[in-house]
Amino acid sequence: MSDNYETDKWLANIFAGWYDPCPLDPEPKFDGLLTDWKINTFVNPPYSNPKVWVRKAIMENRTYGATIVMLLKMDSSTVWFKELVEAGAHFLWVNKRLKHCTSSAAAFPSMLAVLEGHDKKQTTLTPEF
Repeated sequence: MSDNYETDKWLANIFAGWYDPCPLDPEPKFDGLLTDWKINTFVNPPYSNPKVWVRKAIMENRTYGATIVMLLKMDSSTVWFKELVEAGAHFLWVNKRLKHCTSSAAAFPSMLAVLEGHDKKQTTLTPEF
């Protein structure tokens, strides 16, 4: 099983223009964990170790008030899921297995974890239809 799945086009379109600290094909020497994230950030981290990305998201949300949306494997038995709950995240369940047009479907269900920004005027999640 692959560790990286490209974000489905329909979902990527919703977050078009949002900062992505974890691109599928990053530039050499780019490490999204060492960058400052933007006020609106969408993250699709590697599935093998989302905990470091979740902790970075929580820190960015608490410190800078950023709205962070994370595409994660739906697994409520993990330490990182508990940390998101304790941080006040909202969870949106994806009602099908995600499958990008160029890859096979993920072998697990997915969810969006939303850490809402502190400044509602600047960070309101408004999907573009």
